[in-house]
Amino acid sequence: MIPPLVSFIAWNRMGLTARNLTALFNTKDDFHLHIIDNNSMDGTWEYINDLKDSRIISKTKLDANQGPIHAVNYNLSKRSKEQFFITIDNDVNIHTSDWVPKFMDTFKVFPNLGLLGAVSKEYYGRYRLPLLLQRFEGIHYLQIQKGFVEGCCQCLRPELLELLGYWSEENCMGDMEICHRIAHYTPYKMGFIPGIEIDQLQFVSCDSCCGKSRCSLDRKVKTCFSIHREKYNNPQFRNRYGWKYEKCIHEMENGSRTNFCASIHDEDSLKKHRYDKQNAEENFRFYRDNAN
Repeated sequence: MIPPLVSFIAWNRMGLTARNLTALFNTKDDFHLHIIDNNSMDGTWEYINDLKDSRIISKTKLDANQGPIHAVNYNLSKRSKEQFFITIDNDVNIHTSDWVPKFMDTFKVFPNLGLLGAVSKEYYGRYRLPLLLQRFEGIHYLQIQKGFVEGCCQCLRPELLELLGYWSEENCMGDMEICHRIAHYTPYKMGFIPGIEIDQLQFVSCDSCCGKSRCSLDRKVKTCFSIHREKYNNPQFRNRYGWKYEKCIHEMENGSRTNFCASIHDEDSLKKHRYDKQNAEENFRFYRDNAN
């Protein structure tokens, strides 16, 4: 079996990127890693460009941040048809050394499982919707009944991706919209995998940062974290364009569109499937104007 494609997207916060990629490389798991720098302004690209690990397949610096969905779909377009796809946010630190086999073993035991997410222990305490324990042959996961699986660290089955295509660029609502399509328009289930432990530390001091030798910032004026805070506009995007998600849901319900989402990174998908280019470009333009 081809090792899973792991998508890691960095945007500023080099301290977290350095911490969490170091932890990733310390695992012995086999995967194909594709790293994107989504036009950081804090030395992140210089740090990434110097990384050496046999599992790194590509390093890409995008000329402009056009949003997280634009970036993750860029990596997803590189997936082989039979390849699992794992997306890891740059604030995710994986503690479990054999995390890839744990994902793969769970998908093997549960053939109707389409998406699994790993979250921090604290997240389970905040999750208020019912979870159904699924256990077989010593393997278990927590199946969601409603809601969505947090998108910080997700693994998706290749057969599911053949049905879904890409994350929607037409509404850019990420984990919420893709989980809605899975729950309502595919036969697959979703859930969390407790056996993979992660944390999502949100701050690393400059003194303890393992990427500080690549940092060119005047830390008395700004840090990689202050740049991120200044340019982070996901809540503002959702407030302005959340109606696009409702529009897509309504169109799937009335049959005017399918659950397959095309991507600007995949010309063949654009030819075969409906794609609202105007809405997608408006979303990308919001991030170009506000996150660079």
